[in-house]
Amino acid sequence: MSALDAVRRRHSHSKVTADAPTTEELLPLIEAAATVADHSSMRPWRLIELRGDARVRLGMALAEASGAEGKDAVKAGEKPLRASLLIAVVGVYKPSFKVPTWEQEAVASGVAHMLSLLLDEAGWGVFWRTGIHTRSEAVHRMHELAPNEHLLGWLYVGGRPGRTKSEKPSKFDARRVLSSL
Repeated sequence: MSALDAVRRRHSHSKVTADAPTTEELLPLIEAAATVADHSSMRPWRLIELRGDARVRLGMALAEASGAEGKDAVKAGEKPLRASLLIAVVGVYKPSFKVPTWEQEAVASGVAHMLSLLLDEAGWGVFWRTGIHTRSEAVHRMHELAPNEHLLGWLYVGGRPGRTKSEKPSKFDARRVLSSL
């Protein structure tokens, strides 16, 4: 399958099974994702695996960040349990006069997207979850982030369910977004 075919058939799997790749299975995919364009080769990113109880701790941090109580807190706390593996995508911002913070964040986002494509191509179900709580103090603390780090979101990874969305090619009209000067 060509890269173009793989990208065209990719879609988010908002529901995944309890299966998940091992750390050893992830490593070559992360190595490949690290080839994303990176001005000055700064590598302004890192990834954190969340499995088992780490997902429960994340749920508690999300509930705290939302200020939810009772049933709403339980609901917020259950979100990280939707996949056996969450991969936190962290932007690691480094001082640079050549590479502004926004560009470093773009590199981290590029790694996350590339990794999601590679996981999808390897047969895993993946979806990228973000939201306002990625920048909350409780979630920052739970991930043990340094002051120069920001959480961009999580890749939820698991097995693909038996029935998935149709793998039809995109009907997006690229002419709407491409112009010439």
